[in-house]
Amino acid sequence: MERDARTAREGLGLIMASAISVPNPTIIPPISWRRRTLDHVMTGVAILTVVIVLAPLVAIFGYLCYKGIGSINIAFLTQTPKPVGEVGGGMANAIVGSAFILAIASLMGVPMGIGAGIFLSEYGRNRYGDAVRFVSDVLNGVPSIVIGIVAYGLVVIRQKHFSALAGGVALAIMMVPTIARTTEQMLLLVPQAIREAAYGLGVSRWRTTLSITLRTATSGVITGVMLAFARVAGETAPLLFTAFGNQFWNLKPDQPTAALSLQIYTYALSPFDDWHRQAWAGSFVLIVLIVGAVAAVRYVVRRGRLAGA
Repeated sequence: MERDARTAREGLGLIMASAISVPNPTIIPPISWRRRTLDHVMTGVAILTVVIVLAPLVAIFGYLCYKGIGSINIAFLTQTPKPVGEVGGGMANAIVGSAFILAIASLMGVPMGIGAGIFLSEYGRNRYGDAVRFVSDVLNGVPSIVIGIVAYGLVVIRQKHFSALAGGVALAIMMVPTIARTTEQMLLLVPQAIREAAYGLGVSRWRTTLSITLRTATSGVITGVMLAFARVAGETAPLLFTAFGNQFWNLKPDQPTAALSLQIYTYALSPFDDWHRQAWAGSFVLIVLIVGAVAAVRYVVRRGRLAGA
C-alpha cells in the first residue's frame, strides 16, 4: 500500500514537472552573408530592369507631351486642314474619322473575336480548334501593311473606291486574333466546378457559357478587347490602302475618310514647320484618346460589376 502511494506521488511529480517545464525553443541558424548579399543583388537587378523598361516609355510620353500640348488650340480641335502651304487649320475631321473607323472595326472584330475565343475554350479541344489557334497565332504576326493589301483586294477593288468600311475591315482583321486568344485564356481560368454546378442545376451548356462562364471572365475579356483596340488605333499602313484619307468631313462608310494616324503621317513627311507642329499635336491627341477610351470602358465595366454584385 505504501509502495503504491509512493509510486503515485512520484508519477504525479513527474507530470507536474513536465507541465511547468518550458521546452527549449528551436534555434534558427542566422542567415549567411552570402544569402543576404545575393538577395540584395537580385532585388536591385529586378528594380533596375523595371527602370530600364519604363524609362523609354516615360521619356517618349514626356517628350510627346512637351511637343504636343503646346501645339493644341481651339482651331486644331475644330477646323479641317488648310490647303498646302497655308498656316493654320486643324485635325477635327481626322479625330472624328478615327473614331468612326474604330467603331466600324470594333462592331465587326469584337463579336467575332469573342465568339472565336468561346469556341476555342469550350468546344475547341479538337483538330478544328488547333487549326483556329494556328491561324490566330500566324495572323498576330502578319505585318499590318499585308492586312491592308488584303482588305484592299476584298473591299476596295469590289467597291471601286476607298472607304471607311474598308479601313474598318482591315482593323477588324487585326483585332480578331488578339481578342480570340485572350478570351480563350480568360475562359480557361474559370474553375470547372462553376460549370459543373450549373450543369447540375439543369442549365444548358450554351447558357452556362454565356451567362456564367463568360460573365465570370468579363474583366479579362475586356482587357483583351482594349489591348486589341489600342493596338489598331494607331495603325497607318492598313488605312493607306483602305480609308486613304480625306481633307473634309465625312461620316459615310462608303467614302474615303480621314484618320489621325494618316494625317500625322502626311504632316510628318511634309516640309512645313506648321504641319510638323500639328503632327506632334495629333500624336498627343491620339494617345489621349486611346488612354481615355480604355479607362472609360474599364470604369463602366467595373461600375456595372459592382452594381450587379
